[in-house]
Amino acid sequence: MLISEASIRSGLSADTIRYYEKSGIVPAIDRGADGLRRFSPENVEWLTLLYWLRKTGMSMKDMQCFAALYREGGRTVSERKALLLGHAETLKRKRADLDRCEEVLAEKLAIYDKLEGKHP
Repeated sequence: MLISEASIRSGLSADTIRYYEKSGIVPAIDRGADGLRRFSPENVEWLTLLYWLRKTGMSMKDMQCFAALYREGGRTVSERKALLLGHAETLKRKRADLDRCEEVLAEKLAIYDKLEGKHP
């Protein structure tokens, strides 16, 4: 498939895909005789993973490290897993922080409701 379809399927813009490719975090993408990129389902799966890793706040440095480990093959599975487990822990902390933020906002909104006379 062409970059436009890979973009739609992965959630990444074509510009981001090109940037990730230049940054070395996307495994090699074949090109057709016309020079255009031809994305395989595996390429799209990888791009989708990158979309979600970035969306959840993983740094480009960590994404590049993950990609480098992937290129080294099966012997790096435990290192890749450790990197993702570390990221999962970061997400848990962020989720807890967001939950607390939501509680604080709800408390403040309840105060405003009382001030407006919406609740006795």
